[in-house]
Formats: sequence, structure tokens, C-alpha cells
Amino acid sequence: MSRPVVQFWYEFASTYSYPAAMRIEDLAERRGVELRWRPFLLGPIFAEAGWTTSPFNLLPVKGAYMWRDLERICASSGLPFTRPDPFPQNGLKAARIATALAPEQVPLFSRAVYLAEFGEGWRIDDEKMLATLITRAGANAEEILTLSAGNEAKARLRASVEEAKALGIFGAPSVTCADGELFWGNDRLEQAMDHALATHIPQ
Repeated sequence: MSRPVVQFWYEFASTYSYPAAMRIEDLAERRGVELRWRPFLLGPIFAEAGWTTSPFNLLPVKGAYMWRDLERICASSGLPFTRPDPFPQNGLKAARIATALAPEQVPLFSRAVYLAEFGEGWRIDDEKMLATLITRAGANAEEILTLSAGNEAKARLRASVEEAKALGIFGAPSVTCADGELFWGNDRLEQAMDHALATHIPQ
């Protein structure tokens, strides 16, 4: 019998995508939901809204709240937290790499990037660091770095951004269900899983 499928849309520079990425796979497994990891970029979406940086930078009081909130979430979840500098980080290389990896390697790499960025404060545009994380995910770093810089990976990532726009995604993390229902935020993961299960038609 088929399982319901949800797509997990995340941006490597996104703060709340960090705790979401660290818990969503276990959550989906416990709920019996098939999870598909979908790296994308928020920059083009923000640019269309006239934003040149994160909304957390555009509204400092909101940013201050977010950092404190993220500290609380990480503390309660047992996750390390270090505020990255600069913020937002440039996640383009990491997103292209995630796009070039085999599906089973994407979760391992993605969680490692988030831990390096928000757990240890590393810059995620550092190619040497990214190469190490590729290797830890079980892939050949030289091969994947070459693929990620190629036209196919770039085109696939651009297509993911366009698909995200078409789905009405405006922030990360976001989860979309088979019927197009959209859930935004780390605190909506459970609701997304519940909806996917409730609306699933077994095949």
C-alpha cells in the first residue's frame, strides 16, 4: 500500500529550516509519510517582493525575536546553536550540491550543512568545508562539486525555485502535500503530516 508523500522545501540560509531539517525525517517515519527533500533558494522570491536581504534584517525587532526564539527551540531540542556571521549566509553552492546529490545522500548532506552553519558558525560558501560534508554524506566530493557547477544542476535548481513560486511558497521551511496544501514553518510540520495522512488515497 502506498504512503502519503510530502515535499520538504528548505533554504540553507533559513534559520527555522535548521530545527525543521533536524527533526522532519524522524517525524515523517513515525507518521508513515514518505518525505522528499527539496532544496531551493528564497533570494529570487524575496527579490520579486522588493527585498534585498532577509526580512529578519529588514525589521530588526522581528530579527531580535527570531534569534531568541531559535535559541529556545535549539535548547529544548538539544541542538547546538551559534549565530552565523554574516547573516544570511550564501547558500547557493550548498543548494546546487544538494541538487546534484543522489536522493538518499541529500538528507545527510543537508543536516550536516545546517549543523555546520547554525551549530558551529561555519560559512556555508566555503568549498573545502562543503567538500568534507559531501564526503561524509557518502559521495565523491570532486565529482559532486563538478556536477554542482554544471548547467544541469543549475537548471534543476532554477526549476525548483519556479516550482516553489507556482506552489505559493514564500518562506522556509515549507511543506507541500499531494493536494497542494501548503504549510509554512517549523511549528507546522506535524500539521502537514496530519493533513497528508487525512487526505491520502491509497493506491
